[in-house]
Amino acid sequence: MTVYLSILLRLIIWFLLTSDLSLVNIIIGVAIALIIPHEAARLPILKDWIRVFWEIIIAVPVAYFEALEIMIFPHKKEAFLRRRVRPNRTPGLIFLDIFLITFTPKTIVLSYQEDGWYKIHSVERDK
Repeated sequence: MTVYLSILLRLIIWFLLTSDLSLVNIIIGVAIALIIPHEAARLPILKDWIRVFWEIIIAVPVAYFEALEIMIFPHKKEAFLRRRVRPNRTPGLIFLDIFLITFTPKTIVLSYQEDGWYKIHSVERDK
């Protein structure tokens, strides 16, 4: 079951990155999703996958809102944050966390630290 979710998630990321739903792009995306190695040692919990899919759905409108906000209001303040990685995350789910943080225009993950933290750069409005 998780192998199918992994393939589906890879396809969703592929379509978000390419913004192309043509037949050729779908074939390329399926081929890439199948070729990339799958990790079978640590299986993620189905609840985590459902949460990630929900976060992806929410991230798209949030990214548009943040992009508009940056264009309308200046964001001159920078901040460096550390965010804890959720417990028991597989490498695939850690990648998706980093992808979702970086997907929004105001934040980018600078590094993932093996002790369980993300180092994040963000821009903020002056209050």
